[in-house]
Amino acid sequence: MRFEEFSFGSIRIDGVTYESDMVIDRGEIRKRKKKPSKQYRDAFGHTPLSNEENIPWKCQRLVIGTGAHGALPVMDDVKDEAKKRKVELLILPTAQAIEILRENPAGTNAILHITC
Repeated sequence: MRFEEFSFGSIRIDGVTYESDMVIDRGEIRKRKKKPSKQYRDAFGHTPLSNEENIPWKCQRLVIGTGAHGALPVMDDVKDEAKKRKVELLILPTAQAIEILRENPAGTNAILHITC
């Protein structure tokens, strides 16, 4: 998987430009469906990542890109679930998350927020 470009609101992977949050699950890319987390928006001022979403847990490491400015909140239930499943959880601004994915993608899934 080649991460070619990232800028606020857009990411290009393998020649395809995506303009929405992405989930990378064992090499497959899909759009993040954040509707289940919208119920928590008022508490965070932003739709957070919650365990209500379809998180790609079948991995050794889960990288969460929190956006260009690192503004995506990650709820404690996600962190607790990672510990329970013994999945290494890395929560970083998206540009740094992409660097991690470039360097060592084996056994790694990701959720990438591409705006704030």
